[in-house]
Amino acid sequence: MDLKGCLIDIIDQAQLWSDPYELKRSDYISYPGKIDKNLYYVLDGSLRVFFERGEEEFTLRLGYRGSFITALDSFITSNPSELYIQALRKLQVRHVEKERLMNHLYSDQRKQELWMQMQQMLIFQQFEREKDLLIDSPRERFKKVLERSPEVFQQVPHKYIASYLRMTPETLSRLQKS
Repeated sequence: MDLKGCLIDIIDQAQLWSDPYELKRSDYISYPGKIDKNLYYVLDGSLRVFFERGEEEFTLRLGYRGSFITALDSFITSNPSELYIQALRKLQVRHVEKERLMNHLYSDQRKQELWMQMQQMLIFQQFEREKDLLIDSPRERFKKVLERSPEVFQQVPHKYIASYLRMTPETLSRLQKS
């Protein structure tokens, strides 16, 4: 079983999840100024994590069925977030509160190790994304996302994928056609 599946099993077995709840398209789970110490799990639908600078929006993460998402800045520091988490389609999620999760994970050495591996995986994924944005051409970034997460193209509106890839929707459309 993969790391994500192991974590889901641990949370399921300990009954740490909130009850599932739904959000409508464009609703926000989190927003700047909110202290958000929840780890969300997407049961259905899609969402994005983004921030704004002036008139421009920058998409940091995309989530869809089977994704873990959090306002990482607030989750780690317990300070107010700078991030929005917004439903892109009708969304069904559940969450676990950080304190409950950490208390449970740190009660057992094996669970601590799993959590450490998940954090390392997240750091590595973030490193790969940063490298892609700095070095790769738009075509290469598109190909890598298509290889890593082909389901994103069925579950997330293309204008948000374009934002995530740091390109215009028109460029993304041209790349998809070629």
